[in-house]
This record gives sequence, C-alpha cells and structure tokens, in this order.
Amino acid sequence: QVQLVESGGGLVQPGGSLRLSCAASGIGFNIFTMGWYRQAPGKQRELVAAMTRSGSTIYPDSVKGRFTISTDNAKNTVYLQMSSLKPEDTAVYYCNANRVITAAGRLDYWGQGTQVTVSS
Repeated sequence: QVQLVESGGGLVQPGGSLRLSCAASGIGFNIFTMGWYRQAPGKQRELVAAMTRSGSTIYPDSVKGRFTISTDNAKNTVYLQMSSLKPEDTAVYYCNANRVITAAGRLDYWGQGTQVTVSS
C-alpha cells in the first residue's frame, strides 16, 4: 500500500525556517514525480515544489528562492526546506506523488498533511 507521511510542521515566526519531511512507502522515486502542495483556509490547493524523476525541480514565483525540495532515495524520503517564511506561507502542506497513466490521466497519492503556521 502506498503511504506518504508528512512531519515537521509547526509554528514559526516570520523570517524563520522550517523543514518538512515526507516518508514514502510503496512507491519509487524513479517512477513517480514527487511534490509538495499547500492549502490555506478558503483557498485552492497549490503546488509549491516538485521534483521529477529526472531531477528537474519546479517552483512557483511565490516561493522561488525560499523553498527547496530534495530527496533521499536511500531513505525514501522527500524534504521541503523553507526559509524566509512569510505569513502568507501559512497553510496545510501536503506531500504528493504522481505519475501519468495515460496522456489524459494522472495517478496521485497524498499524505495527510502537516500544518505550517507563520505568525509573530
């Protein structure tokens, strides 16, 4: 069974740093694209970082230069290092693993989420 378990969330002051971890089981990073999404209250879930199986990374402008996604294949773990945190970063952060099934479809697995609150 595929499982994604996030950890590392918490309360941090603006300008602070936090590292999120996602322990994955039942998937291989050479097959799946790994990513982090976040969802703030009343807002849609949005991508904050992704890493393809080829090693390419994707970041939206809102977090570029502040967030870094990385993986430890030996530990089957993906990380999200967050720095210079802003109140706007407050959200539930979700680990995601996905792969394309067909040209028109995608298979997604999600973690349960971890709360990140940035407040003074």
